[in-house]
Amino acid sequence: MLIKRLQLGLIHVAVAMTLVPINSTLNRVMIKELAISATLVAILASLPYVFSPIQVTIGSYSDRHPIFGLRRTPYILVGLLLCVVGLVASPHVAFLMAENLSLGILAGLLAFGAWGMGYNLSSVSYLSLASEISGENGRGKTIAVMWFMMIVSIIATAIGLSRMVDPYTPEALIRAFGLVAASALILGLIGLIRLEPRSDSLEAGSTSETYSVTQMTSSITQNPIARIFFVYLLLLLAAILGQDVLLEPFGAEAFGMTVTQTTRITSIWGTFVLVAILIAGALEGRLAKKTVAQFGNLGALAGFVVIVASGLVHSTSVFYAGVTLLGLGTGLSTVANLSLMFDLTMPGMVGLYIGAWGFSNALSRLVGTLLAGILRDVVTQLTGWTLSGYLVVFFIEALMLAAAVFMLYRIDVNRFRKGVEQPSFVEKVALAVE
Repeated sequence: MLIKRLQLGLIHVAVAMTLVPINSTLNRVMIKELAISATLVAILASLPYVFSPIQVTIGSYSDRHPIFGLRRTPYILVGLLLCVVGLVASPHVAFLMAENLSLGILAGLLAFGAWGMGYNLSSVSYLSLASEISGENGRGKTIAVMWFMMIVSIIATAIGLSRMVDPYTPEALIRAFGLVAASALILGLIGLIRLEPRSDSLEAGSTSETYSVTQMTSSITQNPIARIFFVYLLLLLAAILGQDVLLEPFGAEAFGMTVTQTTRITSIWGTFVLVAILIAGALEGRLAKKTVAQFGNLGALAGFVVIVASGLVHSTSVFYAGVTLLGLGTGLSTVANLSLMFDLTMPGMVGLYIGAWGFSNALSRLVGTLLAGILRDVVTQLTGWTLSGYLVVFFIEALMLAAAVFMLYRIDVNRFRKGVEQPSFVEKVALAVE
């Protein structure tokens, strides 16, 4: 079973590797070097989250329509290929936008759309396969392996990219993206080799509940505490995750960082997220979940305040301190709040609320990414000062976190029914970082 867990981890790694170059290096190059609108960059980067509701349909369809006796492998393979194609095409599309905006936007929608569709198609399929292969008792260990491999791969990919684009040239960027894409494809293919048994040997474990977006929405709107928690999550995650599209361009604009230097920001942030997640695991059961969540919320809030201050005093040391606080706060907050989400489930409805978490996570990323890109452009145009747009966005994200801190006090877990089977810590983390 260990081999199969490592194979599942390789697939998880492969998909995650295709996200890092686009969400970190490319958005900086498009906004800073190519002077492309941050709004447009945000729209393109948000396409995976726009497509996220299709995961419900894909999961249900693959349950009923195996190909050559395989329920998941063909869908994972197609999704991975779309991710790889989108990644390889994305830098070419970026340079095309700088030369011919209209044609570039059309090509961008196709390339980023392929990447976004591939992300959703592959992720729902390999998570379903992980659940089926592992069984109820082995699920936690499988997710732990997949999660650990994915976090390490994100950090390693960011470090590798920073070296491959040093010094930065368009040719170096295209070559680096191609190498990451090829590596992701090879790792994914290795992961798929003889991984999934044929459907006839999987029948007993392949049935699972599927839910529609309407059902997930109803589960939230019908309960007052769930409504408060959903708004709380929306504010919290939109703030924490919305910075992703702007943090590296800000480092370039505020401190004149090279592409190599800003690419390393992702590895620094990811390292401290990993540290915070391990701390959260050690604190589970020792401190109240709301207490850990508030520590994380306040840490992320402090991170945004420090990042704003770094732009005003023009200090890279202060900036890195802010990134560190943001990483620590993100790790603590995400894990603790996901634990709270599972506390707010009803008997027999854990699967439904897992779906609701995934939906709220995607919606938050969509709102946060679009909000960051649009606000940055609007404020910059109004003030004529390049940094103003970034600083206003980070300040508003800090205000969103402050509002979330106060909303958390209104969430009363004891009003929900008891006795719900709780997922293990590693299962919660895996859902949080997906």
